[in-house]
Amino acid sequence: MWRQFIEYARQVLALKQQTDRNTADIKALQQDVKELTAAVQRLAYELHRVSENESHEREKMALRLELAMTKFENRLLTGGKEPPAME
Repeated sequence: MWRQFIEYARQVLALKQQTDRNTADIKALQQDVKELTAAVQRLAYELHRVSENESHEREKMALRLELAMTKFENRLLTGGKEPPAME
């Protein structure tokens, strides 16, 4: 009977140690998940900023093209002479 009791006590002790290890592992994994979540959020923010910057650059290029085409059309209408500079 004592042997069986001692064996149960050993099993309980082993299970407690395993539970403690699992608890520590879970805490470490939770920290890893928090860090990964923060990294993904930073990447998403940066991606959004890059997308916005690219959109602004495309808009500026379209405006430059429109200005160049307007200047070209004006030269065609004036017979190749440069129109007077606007101040």
